[in-house]
Amino acid sequence: RWVLSLQCKGSRNFMSALRRAVEVDFKDKDKHKSQGLYLLTTGIPDQETHTISAYVAEVCRGFDLQLHVCLFSVMEDVDSNGIIPARYANPTETAIAFKEIVQAANGRFHWFGEAGIFESDDITVIVSEMEKANNYSQKCAFLVESLKQRS
Repeated sequence: RWVLSLQCKGSRNFMSALRRAVEVDFKDKDKHKSQGLYLLTTGIPDQETHTISAYVAEVCRGFDLQLHVCLFSVMEDVDSNGIIPARYANPTETAIAFKEIVQAANGRFHWFGEAGIFESDDITVIVSEMEKANNYSQKCAFLVESLKQRS
């Protein structure tokens, strides 16, 4: 089930969109086995990070919900209409804020831009699994070699 909340005129009113999603669209939470929210964004929310993190942590626990964020970094500070958002942060500060929010929501964070992927929790997990598999493979090869030498 998908929830769409449009924010217009340069607003990044995250709290309003989240409240709408959890208070209206997830009121029948008992009918659903798992639920997640995906935030696709290009900038920092209008509200302070600690306020959002506290609210998200409370809501996600109450609904057994996860919030995942996909941050797309753009090079310009204003949108195509020339409207400057209510709150500004550079891309790194924005990523740090969303990582904090995602941690509070037990979700995943993905950050990409025109140049490619900057950071992704999913890719980090995959790389970690590949490194573990490589490590186990090396240990197995060492064990096989030591058994061959014994015989």
